[in-house]
Amino acid sequence: QVQLVESGGGLVQPGGSLRLSCTASGIIFEIIAMGWYRQAPGKERELVATIYNGGTTDVADKVKGRFTISRDNAKNTVSLQMNNLQPDDTAVYYCNAEAVRGHEGRDYWGKGTLVTVFS
Repeated sequence: QVQLVESGGGLVQPGGSLRLSCTASGIIFEIIAMGWYRQAPGKERELVATIYNGGTTDVADKVKGRFTISRDNAKNTVSLQMNNLQPDDTAVYYCNAEAVRGHEGRDYWGKGTLVTVFS
């Protein structure tokens, strides 16, 4: 059974920090990237950051300089250190894993963890 289990969401004041973590299990395809997306109320899901097997990252402009993504390939875990959080960062954050097997690719998703930045 494929599982992506997220942790670390919560309430924080503007300027505060949170660290999200996600562990993937049960994926038989080869994971080539893991990352985080978020969805704020009334908005579409958007990429926050993703990190590929070789360490290359893709980080949304909105969070560059504030959020850092890291990964432990051997443990299939990905983390997102979020600093200087702002109210606009309030959203449900979803862990994502991209996996391939031959010519077939799949996306796997966690259930999401809520981050609320309040003043």
